[in-house]
Amino acid sequence: MNTYDVVRAWGRILSGRRPSLSIEITRECPLRCPGCYAYEDGHLGSAGSLRSVADYKGDALIEKVMELLHRHQPLHVSIVGGEPLVRFRELDVLLPRINDLGIRIQLVTSAVRQIPSGWADIQNLSLVVSIDGLQPEHDLRRKPATYEKILANIVGHQITVHSTVTTQMTTRDGYLREFLSFWSARPEVRKIWFSLFTPQKGADQEECLTPEVREKVLAELASLRDSFPKLDLPQSVLEGYRMPPASPADCIFARTTANYTADLQTRISPCQFGGDPDCSKCGCMASAGLKAVGEHRLGGFIPLRSIFKASEMVGATVTRIRGGE
Repeated sequence: MNTYDVVRAWGRILSGRRPSLSIEITRECPLRCPGCYAYEDGHLGSAGSLRSVADYKGDALIEKVMELLHRHQPLHVSIVGGEPLVRFRELDVLLPRINDLGIRIQLVTSAVRQIPSGWADIQNLSLVVSIDGLQPEHDLRRKPATYEKILANIVGHQITVHSTVTTQMTTRDGYLREFLSFWSARPEVRKIWFSLFTPQKGADQEECLTPEVREKVLAELASLRDSFPKLDLPQSVLEGYRMPPASPADCIFARTTANYTADLQTRISPCQFGGDPDCSKCGCMASAGLKAVGEHRLGGFIPLRSIFKASEMVGATVTRIRGGE
């Protein structure tokens, strides 16, 4: 994010808006990935599970999404799911329209189907493909979005590979290096991101990282950055993983992002994970990155998080005066 984007984001906050928007554009997904937070029973709280909510198709989906964008006027929108490519026809119309508004778009997909070739020309669009480890583990967890399909479906595009580290990826030495070697060699890959599995409080899934394994992963990733230029994982983000925000109320990413599920009305809270996330084990890359931004001190004295909190108070007052939500 450059200085201009930071100034625009602060302006949104001062006017009582959140500069980032995340939309679960559909409840449908052909995958059944173990540990997927979007389909956990508590993800939407009293609203039920993602698969139980109503969602939209066709022109209705297009217009409802545009209404949300005009209401929030975000600088950035993440389109997630479900699997967004289930609605590729609607996205074929939506993505250029969002691009024309000057909004940056991040579309997170499993690449389970062919990504339309025309999307490569959409200036503000970033494609993020979720990949769960090396081929044997990934294909078992995420079929039908297998390595074979991903490699065929990303041809002609530039993508960011995003992998969430789970315990299954830490059982042998050299695993992360092998993963980086494979994907760094692909011409379609611009960047590689790693998050850490974030559980709900009290969860004991196989995916959960112990504190010892978590620290070992962070040390290994730090040692790999010089060898793999496509690995986009600054030291500040690694430190954010080591000391995550204490709660969603302390998380700048959670506080600056409005999250909507597939009915385009229900808000997901307290953050994109919904439910009751265990913030002490947070592995969200955006949360870690914005925590690092918040710790930066202007002139060596004033942390940016203090300016953010003051701006947020002003924005909340503006919203109340306007009678907004």
